[in-house]
Amino acid sequence: MEWRIDDAPTGYEAALEVMEARAAAIRAGEAEELVWLLEHPPLYTAGTSAKPADLLVPDRFPVYRSGRGGQYTYHGPGQRVGYVMLDLKARGRDDVRAYVHDLEEWIIRTLARFNIRGERRTGRIGIWVDRGGGREDKIAAIGVRIRRWATLHGVALNVNPDLMHFSGIAPCGIREPHYGVTSLVDLGRRATMAQVDTALRAAFETVFGPTFDPAQTAGR
Repeated sequence: MEWRIDDAPTGYEAALEVMEARAAAIRAGEAEELVWLLEHPPLYTAGTSAKPADLLVPDRFPVYRSGRGGQYTYHGPGQRVGYVMLDLKARGRDDVRAYVHDLEEWIIRTLARFNIRGERRTGRIGIWVDRGGGREDKIAAIGVRIRRWATLHGVALNVNPDLMHFSGIAPCGIREPHYGVTSLVDLGRRATMAQVDTALRAAFETVFGPTFDPAQTAGR
């Protein structure tokens, strides 16, 4: 698998074009699998189950329709988005639930490296942190699309985004006051994005297998 990191903000439509093209090439056996880490400028995306009423402030940021599953999600600076393009059929893992479980495990293991206990919740997509007193906050969102067993989209981990930006939507349709949104910095972990990237790669390889960086390979 190729491991790619883009430090400059990437527009959402441009990212979709790259993902679609790469997934098609993977299906055709013409490209390696790819994990692509990036940040987006502030925006909202609407998954296939998004409800208009859950877009609370329609004019706040650009809104993009997305082919991924799920409802409304925020992306923006300080959030590490991981787009994952794998060939599940070639991996012998043509099981959507198993794949989502593996994405969850990736994030849970990444958070553990910062001494944060991330947890799954039945009926609530993403990875959650128990804040005590009945409050739980989401720290990572997960949304996928699978076309002929090639995967698109992936995960979004909150490192240090402006959490107020989430107030323009009901994230994933959740409105209950005891469910919120958090980040590494909000939890007192002042990790840099580079440190998070290192943790993401190490955790990813324990779940999905080895990756390679083309820039490092070329320099050998």
